[in-house]
This record gives sequence, structure tokens and C-alpha cells, in this order.
Amino acid sequence: MDAKRHEEHRLRPLSSLDALFLHLEAPEMPMHVAGLHLFEMPARRRHRYVDDVRRLFAARLHLAPAFTRRLAPMPLDLANPVWIEDETVDLDRHVQRRVLPRPGTPAQLHALVARLHAQPLDRARPLWQTVVIEGLAGGEVAVYTKIHHAAVDGAAGVALAAALMDLAPQPVPGRAARSKRAAHEYNPSPRELLTALGTGTLMQWRAVGALLPQLAQQGGKAALRALREALAQPAATDANARTATRAALRSPAPAQRSLSRSLLSALALAPRTPLNRSITPRRSLTTLSLPLPAIKGTAKALDATINDLVMAICATALRNWLARHDGVPRQPLVAAVPFSLRPAGDTAQNNQVSMMLTELATQEADPLKRLAAIRASMARGKRVIGGATSGLKALIPTDLPSLGTPWLISSLAALYARTHLADRMRPVANVVISNVMGAPVPLYMAGAKMTHYWPLSIVVHSVALNITVQSYDGRLEFGLVACRDALPRVDELAVLLQAAADEYEALASAHAARVLPATSPTTSPAAAATAAPARPPRKTPTRRRPSRQPS
Repeated sequence: MDAKRHEEHRLRPLSSLDALFLHLEAPEMPMHVAGLHLFEMPARRRHRYVDDVRRLFAARLHLAPAFTRRLAPMPLDLANPVWIEDETVDLDRHVQRRVLPRPGTPAQLHALVARLHAQPLDRARPLWQTVVIEGLAGGEVAVYTKIHHAAVDGAAGVALAAALMDLAPQPVPGRAARSKRAAHEYNPSPRELLTALGTGTLMQWRAVGALLPQLAQQGGKAALRALREALAQPAATDANARTATRAALRSPAPAQRSLSRSLLSALALAPRTPLNRSITPRRSLTTLSLPLPAIKGTAKALDATINDLVMAICATALRNWLARHDGVPRQPLVAAVPFSLRPAGDTAQNNQVSMMLTELATQEADPLKRLAAIRASMARGKRVIGGATSGLKALIPTDLPSLGTPWLISSLAALYARTHLADRMRPVANVVISNVMGAPVPLYMAGAKMTHYWPLSIVVHSVALNITVQSYDGRLEFGLVACRDALPRVDELAVLLQAAADEYEALASAHAARVLPATSPTTSPAAAATAAPARPPRKTPTRRRPSRQPS
């Protein structure tokens, strides 16, 4: 009977990575991700939009397992919980309505969403919530949707949104209705849960055993690549080539010195800033939209990728913000940058993500040198990560045996918070910056056109600012979330982000107009401009632009 019920209700253990977001969660550190959407309302609406949204969810819950599954904890929290199907999803509780007081400004919207974003989700129910927000001055309607990070990562969240969105005002016909079952609350017995634990643990150990040979093979390849890069020294072409070679042979091996410097750099911690402290439950939040064609043109003119330019824009804004408040550290700020472990075409609603550290070159005053340094740092990180079958990316497991981990991780997280170690220790990273690709065309939900799609994410102890970026319909949509006690005026940072984007666009235009020195096809504009500037930096009008922005 247990096996039959197990199959019917599909007890699915959470992976170690999924469960980690549950074990780390605390009242001051809720672990959900969210999106803030803005919709143009149809000219003739027959119903309240919240009613239309509830009907849409009712018809499409079956398309997204994250909407219908809830947690069942293991007895005594021995191991990670399991997902079970919730047959009684109460849409009146999951889809709610708020109305802004007049005049309904963007600042009021951000304040309301900041309060909603600070509230943890109810673990007794499916881990998501949608709030339809009316009363905006322009007549638009905002929709705030949050879902626990244990259920989805950034890429899976985009796929989840696709289940609710359409490419035209009229929903696509012919979608299957959700299967009907007896409306009762199912709770697995301890025997069922322990059976699922035993089966899951066996599968996890098998996966670890299968990974070990690959780990040894890829680890050896990664070490050889690092050694080859360390040994690759520029060929000496001057008259002192032989002398330099003899000196190098008498000194410690160049490869050892280079490798040691690389290891020390990788182990170095980030500098302390006002953004790196213990956090409280209070949140501040704002949004920003930049035109994607302009960003693409600027990146191309400066011989960078869009992601490189986004990182440089964020670095420039952070440098200018620190210059106003606590001073710019001599050591560069470090960003934690999520990267996907998800194979192409995988839309599973779980977590397949890890982090890499990128130096933001904030100690560099010249914005072009800053961009060049960030581009180099990102390239090094990508080489280390590698592809799906090589490099670090192929070695990162997302699931490990979990017996005892809920106690261990939750206890360590609580101890770290209670002792306020984040206020005394240097951080590993200063900020989280994430860039996710979204839909390139307009989307519709329940007949309304979505005009903006701002992503919102998580702040944690020691990293009180998260900047998440997503492309949507010709725009780059920035969502900034911060601990309010660390960064109460996060909108000031949004102004500096806009100024930084304008500054890089002006530098790109200046280069295109030959104001900056011409470059050879093998030399990037940024590198050439920083190597031999045609005129003193103070004569470039855009270099002083951020300092003139209002506080």
C-alpha cells in the first residue's frame, strides 16, 4: 500500500542544493526569489484583474509542478524533506490583492513590494505567492510573484513564468485542464518518509561514486591547464633576452610563482564596506530599465560582451556610491556571480546553479580600464568553470547524501547570525550580481500586456545588496534588493547605475567618432584607450558625470 501511495503522490526528495535554501532560511533572511511585473490593462475589462489572474492559475497549475507541491519534513528532521502533491491549493490565499493609496507613485509601489519581499513564505503550503497591486497613477497594474529558492533557480523561474504567459492577448486554446482528484490533504506516514529517505540516500551515494572517476580525471586536466597557463610567458624579443632567460632559470620556477600568486588571489577575501554586515528583516527595493539596443551597441563598440558591460556599470555605480559614503577601498570589490549548471534544454523546476567570484576593479579610476579588468576577470572565471563536460562546471555536484545535514547547516547558520560574525569578518564577496536572459518579445498574462519584468532576489548576512538583471522585450530590467539598515536609499544607487550606463555610452560614441585613439583589429578599444590616452582624462566630459547626479 505504501508503494502505491508513494507512486500516486510522488514523494520526491529535495536535492542537497534545493534543501540548502531551506536550511539557511531565517526570519531576517527569507530565501525566496521574485518578479515584479507591470501590466497595461485592456481597454474593456469585465472583471477585476485579480479574478482573471486566479482563473488563469486555476487553469494552468498543472503546467508547473512548483505551484502544486509542498514540503513534508522527515521525522526528527533527519534528512532533507520531500516534495508531495498538494491537492487543495487555495488560490484565494495564494493570489491576493492590494491597492496603493493615492497618488500611487513608483516609490509607494517599491515600499509595498519591499515589505512583501521581507515576509517568509508559509512552509505548510506550496511555496509561492502572487499579489496583484492596483492604484498606480498611470492606471497600470503591478503583479508581484515570489517563490522559494528551494523550488527554482533563475533559469527555472523564467520557464515557470512561461507557463503563465502568452504571446498574444488571447490565451492559447486547447490546454489540458488539471486532473481532478479527491480534495483531501495528504500527509505521508513516517514509514513512507523513511522509505523515501532510504531510496534517495542509496541513489545519492551511487551518484557520488559515479562522479569520483570524473572528478579525478577533470581535476587532473584542470591542474594541467593551470600549469600550462602559468608556463606560458611572452617571448623575449629585446637585446637582453638571453640575460633574462638565464635569470629566470636561476630563480624559482616562473610557473610556481605564477600559480602561487593565482592561488593567493583566489583565497583573498573582499574588502569591508557598509554593504557587508549582518542584516535585519527590513528591506529596501527599487527598479531600473535600460534600453537593450543601446547596451548592445555600447558593448560592441568597447569590444565587450553585454554581461561584461553590465558588470562594469554596476562596478562604476558602486564605486561612485562608496566615494560619497565610506570611501573607495584600495582593494577591488568582489561580486558573487551565479552561473548555471543546467544543460541546454533542461527546464526542470529545481536548482542547478553555483557561484563564481569576479573582481570589479573599483580601485581603478578610469572607466575603460575598469571595463578591461572586469572583462579579463570574467574570462578567467569562465575558463575555470569550463563547459558542461569539462572544467569546474562538470565537477560540481548538486545532490549529496543528506542524513544529518538539516541539523548541521541550520545550527551553523543560526550561530553565524547570533554571533554577528558578519560584522567582524571580511566578506568573501561584497555584492551579488546576476544576469538572466528573458523573453525578447512582449508577453501577456490574463489578457494584459506586460510592459516590465523586474527580477528580485535574496540578500544574506555579509552581503546586504543583490542586483539581478533580466532582459525583456528590448530592455535590461534591473531589480535592486538591499537590507534597509545597510542601504536605506537604494534608489540613489539606481541613479548612479543610470549615470554609469550613460557614461559608457558616451565613451563608446567618442571612440566611434575617433575622439579616442584608433586601434588595430587585434587590440580592444578599451585596452588601447587606457594604454595611450589622446588627451588628459579631465577633458573627457563624461568622466565627471556621476559626481553631478543628485543624491
